[in-house]
Amino acid sequence: MNRNKVELLKNIKLVATDCDGVLTDGGLYYSATGEEYKRFQVLDGVGFIRLRENGIKTAIISGENTEILDHRARRLKADYLYKGTLDKLTALRDICDKEAISIEETVYIGDDWFDVDAIEAAGFGCAPKSAMKQVRVHADYVTKAGGGHGCFREVAELILKMKGMK
Repeated sequence: MNRNKVELLKNIKLVATDCDGVLTDGGLYYSATGEEYKRFQVLDGVGFIRLRENGIKTAIISGENTEILDHRARRLKADYLYKGTLDKLTALRDICDKEAISIEETVYIGDDWFDVDAIEAAGFGCAPKSAMKQVRVHADYVTKAGGGHGCFREVAELILKMKGMK
């Protein structure tokens, strides 16, 4: 991990993430009637709480457009939800404009090709260890945890540690 990049974590004001493959393991579960189910990790939910308690905004930016995503974003009390968008960087910039922060003050976590531009543009780009290799090479940090297994929480704790917060 690049030491100068890690120093940027002290100034982070926004953590944005993809959903499938980061907050989930990327798997899709279907019932016999076609209902879709996704598995989320409680550890990641606590990461959202800890960031919020320490004044850091959160966002979910997803190519998916489902009610499951609406429900999860409400439960997490995410500050922003962008769904049905594959242009993750434009969404990230839009949030920065709304919050009057620079893109260098952001973390972006993504696992697939549509996340690469946002990973590269963010002040600190991350990918879960389960991300495509072609994506991991663009990240400043690759988590030890895979998507849906606490990778968001891992990044949240790293940020809070660098900011000197418990």
